[in-house]
Amino acid sequence: MNLYVMILLLFIILLLFVAPDVYLSLVTFRGAAWWVHLLIWVPVLVAVGTLFSVRIGGLTNVKTEVFIILLLCVAFPQLLFVLFSLIGKMVGLAWHPAAIIGNGVGAVAGVMLLLSAIYGLTFGWKNLKVQQDELTFDNLPAAFEGYKIVQISDLHVGSYGKNPAFLEKVVQYVNAEQPDLIVFTGDIVNTSSEEITPFESVLSKLQAKDGVVAVLGNHDYCMYGMGEHPADLREGALPVVAAERRMGWDILLNEHRLISRDGSQIAIIGVEHTGKPPFPQIGDLRGAMKGLPDSTFKILLSHDPSHWRREVLPDTDIPLMLAGHTHAAQLKIGSWSPVQWMYKEWSGLYVEDNQQLFVSEGVGGTIPFRFGTSPKIIVHTLRHR
Repeated sequence: MNLYVMILLLFIILLLFVAPDVYLSLVTFRGAAWWVHLLIWVPVLVAVGTLFSVRIGGLTNVKTEVFIILLLCVAFPQLLFVLFSLIGKMVGLAWHPAAIIGNGVGAVAGVMLLLSAIYGLTFGWKNLKVQQDELTFDNLPAAFEGYKIVQISDLHVGSYGKNPAFLEKVVQYVNAEQPDLIVFTGDIVNTSSEEITPFESVLSKLQAKDGVVAVLGNHDYCMYGMGEHPADLREGALPVVAAERRMGWDILLNEHRLISRDGSQIAIIGVEHTGKPPFPQIGDLRGAMKGLPDSTFKILLSHDPSHWRREVLPDTDIPLMLAGHTHAAQLKIGSWSPVQWMYKEWSGLYVEDNQQLFVSEGVGGTIPFRFGTSPKIIVHTLRHR
């Protein structure tokens, strides 16, 4: 793990774990039995131990899950309680009952947050949905009226261990739609290509008239695991590409494929990952479109939605881009998600003039957790306006 990343995580631990623990020990539970204080401090000790084990032995899916579960189930509920308690004590300087009320409200809020986290970790990530979506265009060839594209994104298969049950359900739902084309918009793994091995036979069962077309996401370059990473990030992705090809998927590495219907054609363009730093920026959109006539109806597969505003809108006339990457932070309350602090386009359909972007909230995530945003399979039906 990069030293600067480790320093940042240590700061997060101090802010989210240690500060609330100090408050709980010295204020809320002052004078309590020794074992109460031990219970307060055990999670932060586990978090620090996990972090140092990453520094020594590398990042694994289990370590990631332990750290994030501690954040969701311990740090955040404690922090919420402390905030309400502090507010109550400050108001209590003028009105004494406010201190007791603050503790009560904080305790209720913390328990509610804990229960929400438990739901997201146990049931939320399994609540698979199929979303139907119609996209209309002025220049869609008539032969492709009603053409059905099923988009899946961000499987992150390492989060499922070796249990194929959930992905079997994904494959069943996708195939039930009888799609013309299946597109995968990146991030099949978390840290290693070996995560795919238990699921190759399941994912190879995806079926569509025109096959499965895929692009790479930032995780697919295997840059988050242990060991030294190759200077050329593409080397890290080679085992992932090989595994997807064994499954019968057509991986587009800055290239395009033509699909024909009754003498008409559309182009499916796929670029390697290009997004905001620190994520890889090695996509070549111009190279991927090389040789395509301007009049060809084009659909771009690009993992990171920020690519749309940065290059697709200003430099091309591509009518449709399909992306993933954001997961809606795997946390959404109504129409709000913390991911919108980082991405202008992060979920659903965006339209500017004659160009459209659709961002999938994805199927999986770096840990099996979702609250307020279900794992989604998107069914795009193309229509002529």
